[in-house]
Amino acid sequence: MRIREISVADVPALFEVRVATRENVLSSAELTRMGITVESVTAMLGSTHAGWLCETEGRVVGFAMGNRATGEMWVIALLPEFEGRGIGADLLTRVEKDLWAAGWPEIWLTTDVDPALRAYGFYLRQGWVDAEIRDGLRIMKKWNPDPA
Repeated sequence: MRIREISVADVPALFEVRVATRENVLSSAELTRMGITVESVTAMLGSTHAGWLCETEGRVVGFAMGNRATGEMWVIALLPEFEGRGIGADLLTRVEKDLWAAGWPEIWLTTDVDPALRAYGFYLRQGWVDAEIRDGLRIMKKWNPDPA
């Protein structure tokens, strides 16, 4: 397995992973309705967003992206058969470091309000803390452990 920065050429493969997740499942049609398309993500990578992916044998198995313009950890997705191997934690750490390097002392993400979901426990184990519940979403934050 290899982790590397996402390139524009990788964007279609990211959608294959995103629609195959175990939790927070969204179909291609739902993503499109939300304005999340190959074209929009390609444009984001060229301007505001950066991310990393994990691949094995040429297949993308997970990825994470952050929004450098807002300090948001924007998305993390992993194929279910690759969960529990530390890949998600590695990808998340890379996005966190990138957002802090972009100047954000405090970064944030949104997740489901249900604390029974695996994602919530995952974020807590990675040092994220609850900030608020707003518009049906849980907002979590994390602060740079090494502020300049």
